[in-house]
Amino acid sequence: MIRHDALAQLPVRTALPALQQALDGHGAAVLCAPPGTGKTTLVPLTLAGLAGAEAPTGHCRVIVAEPRRIAARAAARRMAWLLGEQVGERVGFTVRGERRVGPRTVVEVVTTGVLLQRLQRDPELSGVDAVMLDECHERHLDADTAAAFLLDVRATLRPELRLIAASATTDAAGWAGLLGGDGADGGPAPVVEAAGVAHPVEVVWAPPERPVRPAHGMRVDPALLGHVAATVRRALRERSGDVLCFLPGVGEIARVAGQLGDVAGDGTEVLQVHGRASAAVQDAVLSGGPGRRVVLATSVAESSLTVPGVRVVVDCGLAREPRTDHARGLSALTTVRASQASARQRAGRAGREAPGAVYRCWSEGEDARLPRFPAPEIKVADLTAFALQAACWGDPDAAGLALLDAPPAGALAAAREVLTAIGAVGADGRVTDRGVRMSRLGLHPRLARALLDGARRIGDRRAAEVVALLSEEPPREYGDDLAAAWRTARRGQDAYGARWRQEARRLASAVAGAGGTRTEAPPEAAQGSDDAAVGLVAALAFPERVARARGAGAFLMASGTGAGLGDGSRLRSAPWLAVAVADRPVAAASARVRLAAEIDEDTARAAAGALYAAGEEVHWADGDVVARSVERLGAIELVARPLRSPAPGLVREALADGLRREGPGLLRWTDGARALRDRMAFLHRELGGEWPDVSDAALLAGLDTWLDVELSRAKRRADLERIDAGQALSRLLPWASGAAVRFDELAPERIEVPSGSRIRVDYGGEQPVLAVKLQELFGWQESPRVADGRVPVLVHLLSPAGRPAAVTADLASFWRDGYRSVRAELRGRYPKHPWPEDPSAAQPTRHTTARLRRG
Repeated sequence: MIRHDALAQLPVRTALPALQQALDGHGAAVLCAPPGTGKTTLVPLTLAGLAGAEAPTGHCRVIVAEPRRIAARAAARRMAWLLGEQVGERVGFTVRGERRVGPRTVVEVVTTGVLLQRLQRDPELSGVDAVMLDECHERHLDADTAAAFLLDVRATLRPELRLIAASATTDAAGWAGLLGGDGADGGPAPVVEAAGVAHPVEVVWAPPERPVRPAHGMRVDPALLGHVAATVRRALRERSGDVLCFLPGVGEIARVAGQLGDVAGDGTEVLQVHGRASAAVQDAVLSGGPGRRVVLATSVAESSLTVPGVRVVVDCGLAREPRTDHARGLSALTTVRASQASARQRAGRAGREAPGAVYRCWSEGEDARLPRFPAPEIKVADLTAFALQAACWGDPDAAGLALLDAPPAGALAAAREVLTAIGAVGADGRVTDRGVRMSRLGLHPRLARALLDGARRIGDRRAAEVVALLSEEPPREYGDDLAAAWRTARRGQDAYGARWRQEARRLASAVAGAGGTRTEAPPEAAQGSDDAAVGLVAALAFPERVARARGAGAFLMASGTGAGLGDGSRLRSAPWLAVAVADRPVAAASARVRLAAEIDEDTARAAAGALYAAGEEVHWADGDVVARSVERLGAIELVARPLRSPAPGLVREALADGLRREGPGLLRWTDGARALRDRMAFLHRELGGEWPDVSDAALLAGLDTWLDVELSRAKRRADLERIDAGQALSRLLPWASGAAVRFDELAPERIEVPSGSRIRVDYGGEQPVLAVKLQELFGWQESPRVADGRVPVLVHLLSPAGRPAAVTADLASFWRDGYRSVRAELRGRYPKHPWPEDPSAAQPTRHTTARLRRG
């Protein structure tokens, strides 16, 4: 029996006529409805003709796509309850590993991943009249991809297919523009807003009394978790109703639950809800209970779900988002500050049924500095699965897909490299038959590769069991040894073990039907141990993470990233590892291995064969050219032998690299060469144009221009040290234009002074300097100038002993005003030298007074 009273109380009912009109007119619409209004339940029932007078004539088939399995199950249960039916009758659901639909089902709730699989198999979505993408504000990659595919379907195959993007808080204008792109009028899709019953939620700022360390990687300061537990106790004392506490991950939930043992002892039930929780636990959380409850949850409880009885929210202020380090081949979740939008969503959980309160574990001042929205997953996540979906869709570059945010070019290129290496796409980016099989397994392409290739070598069942371990990381208490974790899961009776067995059965069935593999391993493979099998599959999934020992628990991965094991790990003595899970803490020099399996070199070579390379390696190392014949597995050096006759081109490049690293000082710089460089630098600075830049950076960037001949002849560092830098440098003078012939005129190496001496000019400073004994300049009225008379030479007047006596750029002024004081100071110290009263009329000399007389 339909529960009409409950349906009538859902606020979204008032927006249904406008929504129906928008769909009739445009075929697509954006529905913005606050939490608790019934958008996830009443709208699909109405579209399907199951919910009363607003429903169109006849039954339509509706698919509702949710970002999470827990939300899909909950939405289907709620709709079935509103109809007075069991799930699987007119309302059903399909999630990975579980399907409950029947011949009468007209509303099916699926995860966005399931929807993508269905679109790939049947792009027309035969028999489906409408698709509703729920919680699209979360910007999950699967949801964005599904929206793009659906818009493509509407534009080319099914213009009558109705599409609704629904969310409590979203970029309505952006989604309207996206959905409106295929409309007849070319304008944005209509935006329909539903008003909710807004129960007030009081905000209580509850920052820790003492500073806590910022989260990084997967690490959260235990002091913050202790403060969260204390805040939960405070909320229980100060408020009535159940408490919903948001934490970033399963580990943090377990730790806070452990600290709330005293609360459980007082009769308050402590429940843990997250994506890994069993269906029974999820049902218990969503069904309510007779006593008071504390529900510790990840972001799965932010939206789509109403947790009955909740009047208080405690928000730790953290969330987990995917991040990919493409350079190191590491993909993982990382802990970040929750966005303002997420904080609003979380707070709204306290006001779904009645007035409530939210305790925020940060200060009001910090709140304004939080990011406005969470990062779209397409901007930060590993795009390998997305790239395979796009290739299977026939758009390898994703250039024709309607997406709110374009995928970053670098991340997409890295994803294509992975797909090419595992045979999922060809050199042209087009999907292969193997890639199509991979896409239908419901796995990340890396794991799909491991399942297909591993099944041929160790059998479907064992390959499926290992891949099931890799697809959902085992609990930390299972340890870091993947083989040991496999044995624990096999005999374990915990919730993880149950999910693992279910997923392993699904994968074994899927691989048997995906590529015609044998259900049992060939005899030679069947003889292998479980440890060897698990290592092979892990290496097939993550070939760039095969790692060779470097000693003391340290390893080098094929990607070039160092990795280390904990002190108590049994794997520390392994010669080779297949690393399944690793993260790299902030500021750490190497990655930290979380889960791995021991392998041998043969397994590493077989799994990471695409990374194998052999050839001559000539490079600059330890201050000289090193030439070797090398076999490598990525960055791992397998075999190296000295190379007697390396290719000249490789030697030349190694020498050039050495110069770039250590600078032009490797060459032989005589006094003349340094002087030449200073003169050239002076003309470049003063005249520019064709006079070349001879700075270190410019010389190293243009080695081919001035040092090509010498580099081609050299073989080692010692040869570089014999190269006359001045002779090579002279090639940069502007000979072609003829300006080089004026080089000595514009920047003369020496200047003749009145005594007849030719004195070297120093161009190494900001202004050319002529350092000359004072007596040699008697009679010289004007200071010399260079660079076509543009630059005066700074004259350093020296005593007879060659010590500085005065500095001037205006000799006439010096003779008139400065000479007298210098004469008074020096003639007593140097009586044998001439000190005339009128230097402008005196005879210049290099000699003493006595010698002048003899002369």
